[in-house]
Amino acid sequence: MNSNSEIKNLLQKFVLNQCTLEETNEVIAYYKKNKLTDDFPTVEDIQHLLTEMPKMEQQTADDIFLNILSASKENETTIEFVPKKSNFRKYISIAALAVILLGIGLAYQKGAFNTKSEQKFDFKSTDIVLQLENGNVQIISENNTVQVKDAEGNVVGNQNGDKIVYENDSDLDKLTYNTIKIPYGKRFQLQLSDGTVVHLNSGTTLKYPIKFIAGENRQVFLDGEAFFDVAKDKKHPFIVNADNLNVRVLGTHFNVSNYPEDALTDVVLVEGSVGMYRKNEDFDANKNTILKPGFKGSFNKANTLIATKPVITDIYTSWITGGLTFRNMTFKNIITKLERRYNVTIINKNEKLANEKFNASFSDESIEKVMSYFNDIHGINYTIKNNQILIK
Repeated sequence: MNSNSEIKNLLQKFVLNQCTLEETNEVIAYYKKNKLTDDFPTVEDIQHLLTEMPKMEQQTADDIFLNILSASKENETTIEFVPKKSNFRKYISIAALAVILLGIGLAYQKGAFNTKSEQKFDFKSTDIVLQLENGNVQIISENNTVQVKDAEGNVVGNQNGDKIVYENDSDLDKLTYNTIKIPYGKRFQLQLSDGTVVHLNSGTTLKYPIKFIAGENRQVFLDGEAFFDVAKDKKHPFIVNADNLNVRVLGTHFNVSNYPEDALTDVVLVEGSVGMYRKNEDFDANKNTILKPGFKGSFNKANTLIATKPVITDIYTSWITGGLTFRNMTFKNIITKLERRYNVTIINKNEKLANEKFNASFSDESIEKVMSYFNDIHGINYTIKNNQILIK
């Protein structure tokens, strides 16, 4: 870090928890080395950064400042750079604010502060993560049988293995959301407070209320893939928001696939009735697309058009029991889905293969058997080492 602007930019990245580990170490090393030299950001600069952060408790800030002030007085004779007496308070203020900022940055990395900004989730992690509305996170182990609590410590549900069941008798009178994130290689289940059961596929994020509130729609937000067995409630429509698509039901069984690499968001209806409409529209049964059982509705993310066609629904719901199906899918997209399903890294050096389309179905097979199939049928040459697959 040579220029003042570079220092400021890096410090800002650090405070906003956007630094790499290397950049974080660089910031801390710089601060230790320079000890308040003139090119360190000014008090105004740091105060500007503070306005972008959640408010720190005044008592906490005062305690930190007093500790720094005491430490500075004790160490005045040992500091290489000693400012003039008239500037002493200014530099101590800079030190206090800088260390507070560094402390906030470190706290963000360790999850100590309750922030509402969602951190980027590593889907190749082995942990299922439950994020509370205040930003706190809990690690979900599929082997546990434990109570699920909200941010205030109130019991709102129970986890038994690979399923969390939320209670409907809590005292909540406003919508409070949890977000669950399923890493690659795993699946999970939720039973929401209304009795709706949700099967979550690997690489999926679902935001949902701890308890549905009377008079409000039952709305959840999906990135990834989930199968919904929705409890019937004619007074409270159940709405799945999949980015720019809303899927509205009163009580039914259906599958929604909304992965980021897919050009289409697919809704497959097994039972009941489903309405599909754009996020910025109000539901209108006379104008919106209404699916019948045995049909798939595909929302084109590029032009927002919806097309429907009859399908064999089992093909699209087999993942719940470990199945895997590709229909007219490019090998590039198949690779992404295999990486998600088996939590592996696949490197494809066969460029011609990437855009070829395939049809294939598997039961609960290992990645070795899936790759062997492609090798036998399509002549794909590959090697597997640890969790990495190289296609030559």
